[in-house]
Amino acid sequence: MQVRKAIIPAAGLGTRFLPATKAMPKEMLPVVDTPVIQFIVEEAAKSGITDVLIIDGKGKQAIENHFDSAPLLEQDLEKKHKDGMLKAVEASTNMGVHIYYTRQPHPNGLGDAVRQAKSFVAGEPFVIMLGDDLMVDDVPLTKQLIDEYENTHASILAVKKVPHDEVSKYGVIDPSGEDHPGLYNVKKFVEKPAAKDAPSDLAIIGRYLLNPEIFEILEKQTPGAGGEIQLTDAIDTLNKTQRVFAHEFKGKRYDCGNKFGLLQTSIIYGLQHPQVKDQLRPFIEQLGAQLTAEDKKQTGKK
Repeated sequence: MQVRKAIIPAAGLGTRFLPATKAMPKEMLPVVDTPVIQFIVEEAAKSGITDVLIIDGKGKQAIENHFDSAPLLEQDLEKKHKDGMLKAVEASTNMGVHIYYTRQPHPNGLGDAVRQAKSFVAGEPFVIMLGDDLMVDDVPLTKQLIDEYENTHASILAVKKVPHDEVSKYGVIDPSGEDHPGLYNVKKFVEKPAAKDAPSDLAIIGRYLLNPEIFEILEKQTPGAGGEIQLTDAIDTLNKTQRVFAHEFKGKRYDCGNKFGLLQTSIIYGLQHPQVKDQLRPFIEQLGAQLTAEDKKQTGKK
């Protein structure tokens, strides 16, 4: 069956970015001039997804407004011949996919958010795309998972090696060999293990392709880590009745789920942005020289 549906959970409170996220969804925080969630929808469209469900919560209307048309703004830009701006605004409306919305009434974990999408999925295989991670590769990561699914017809998670002392931030797989290079058989999925207990350094990184049987498990799933319904726990249960693979992503991953990660990503994307790259590079070089001089001065004082 063709994979044509994707879910983007966006109901979190965004507390890591307070006070900015007191009134603005964290998914709307920009990387240079583009909201993080737009990059996720673009990846879905480039991967052949036709229908996207954004699972939001209270105070997330800005997401719907962003992907909606803005006639007055568009008319003003057209009148003033601001063609580049007009093109950018229209692109955020004409994403090449149908976008739908539903709400998660209470923030009760990723597993709970996903089970809100049961009627949308309607018995089809589907993709879950988390907005904290931007993935860059010649072939979009979501398309890589879909390509693997066409051969295996089994649920597949994206994983990437992370530093061992960071595994407690992630769900981690316990691999049992490779079906073929880069595609792991998995004995067990572990949510946020302590570093000493982690079965590997292969962390789940925010892209999942799941068969619809996961909903039967999520409906019975009891709270796990943090007292929330954990998707990783449900996937581990699914793995006991049907194979679940892990696909190792070899491209670049940018973590936008914390302040430092978002700043890093903005700088990296800024160095490629046609409107700011020629100013940003010399600024960074000048700032680096200034910091080096200050460090030498401080060292001399000591």
